[in-house]
Amino acid sequence: MKAAVLYGKEDVRLEEVAERPLAPGEVRIRIGAALTCGTDLKVFKRGYHAKMIVPPAVFGHEIAGEISEVRNESWRVGERVVVANSAPCDACPSCQRGQQSLCDDLLFLNGAYAQSIVVPARLVEKNLLRLKPGTAFRDAALTEPLACVVQGVAESQLAAGQRVLILGAGPIGLMFVALAKQLGCEVAVAGRGEARLAAARRLGASEVFDVGADGDSVKAVTARLPKPNFDAVIEAVGKPEAWEAAVKLVRQGGSVNFFGGCPAGTSVSLDTGLIHYSNLTLRASFHHTPRTIRRALEFIESGVIRAADFVDGECALSELPALFARMTAGNRVVKTFVDVTR
Repeated sequence: MKAAVLYGKEDVRLEEVAERPLAPGEVRIRIGAALTCGTDLKVFKRGYHAKMIVPPAVFGHEIAGEISEVRNESWRVGERVVVANSAPCDACPSCQRGQQSLCDDLLFLNGAYAQSIVVPARLVEKNLLRLKPGTAFRDAALTEPLACVVQGVAESQLAAGQRVLILGAGPIGLMFVALAKQLGCEVAVAGRGEARLAAARRLGASEVFDVGADGDSVKAVTARLPKPNFDAVIEAVGKPEAWEAAVKLVRQGGSVNFFGGCPAGTSVSLDTGLIHYSNLTLRASFHHTPRTIRRALEFIESGVIRAADFVDGECALSELPALFARMTAGNRVVKTFVDVTR
């Protein structure tokens, strides 16, 4: 089969890869939709991900499709499914504490940018989900990133009536907009890119702040709101300066979620007096759990989250290396559908 293989820093190659036989408990999925992801872009730029992927390895992790082969009595050929990119062990101390996203033996799955993928038995058991007949593969493939956002919303304890500021108007930031609006929050977004800010408004943001080329969220927000009064700020950029800005833009007694992961080895400088005397709550959310995977699919299948609002590009699998080169250079597409048949 054709598949994209990551070899190292900014080195992805399209190759013919042999389909391995299934082990007991596994299934093979013929991929119907694969989507690009900001994490995949980080992996492409860095050449690896310490937790998720070590090259050379097949690449990509947002997928949905149809089962084409099984060695598992619970599943049948032809069933339409979505699968998460990981599954916890449910036995380690983190899992026993109910923190499955921090599992000591989290098993990751990569290989979305290919014509088919083998799903290991643990993922089949814990995070392979059947789709309703009318659910499109493009919509279902949003389940994994959305599950991370569901996790972040829950851990931020967002609630109706709160004023919430989202820093970042990429796919994750836009998903936060949609879910916060669904909860009844008043949502504002600070980001850049005319198309992305327009998408934020469509998804329910009542106010948007264009941070401009320098990305200065504090300057953009305080130019119109000299004394920001946001109950919660969600950082969905993954840059140190955005982490620092988040603390300056939340009200006294408010909360900040450092959701976006910064580059390895990064440090930030925070005003301890501001944090202490403003009684701020600071947290960070990472990854997802089987519960949030299922909740994310519910949001998708009820129409709260639709691919039409997030997937605004398309390319053939054969064009994937060139696509990631363009993304590295600053392509502002929100998400791209990768047609693995071409």
